[in-house]
Amino acid sequence: MVLPLDVGVAASFPAFVATVREQLAEHWRRNDFDHLVNNAGIGIHAAFTNTTEEQFDQLMNLHLKGPYFLTQKLLPLIRDGGRLVNVSSGLARFSRPGYSAYAAMKGGVEVLTRYLARELGPRRITVNTLAPGAIATDFGGGLVRDNPHINALLAAETALGRVGLPDDIGGALAALLSDDCAWINGQRIEVSGGMSL
Repeated sequence: MVLPLDVGVAASFPAFVATVREQLAEHWRRNDFDHLVNNAGIGIHAAFTNTTEEQFDQLMNLHLKGPYFLTQKLLPLIRDGGRLVNVSSGLARFSRPGYSAYAAMKGGVEVLTRYLARELGPRRITVNTLAPGAIATDFGGGLVRDNPHINALLAAETALGRVGLPDDIGGALAALLSDDCAWINGQRIEVSGGMSL
């Protein structure tokens, strides 16, 4: 089932949670769900000196405030022993000019992950961060996917010699959500093929 949500508008979360609750009961005869993956996001490339307050607020609302309060609102619906994964970025570990605001939000997400892992431990809910490197998608206007020069530069910085593909991330995410990874908690897992080692 697909339900629309703008993660950058926290005021919409109570109505969204009510809809999720209704759909769980109606379609699955449940009052809870198993996994939450906070993956909504956009990329804004702007030098630190040129980043506007509007851009900063947009990134903050979508990448940090959104996951914080959406998780808070959905928490009563997550089953005990469930999984929560916050998606960050390799840019929280290595630095590239033009991504200071974006990376700062992702750094905040990584700190939030550790706090949630600690606070949700009594419910046996694991909380981890998945941090992709450069991935060939439409993110950021498709820059990595559609610009052969950028793609080649990033591939040359990656130990496995290429940029990532969506399936590289999907497999890692599925593993973190599985019972096989139930003892991994409060960790940052970078899935970058060995970028900028």
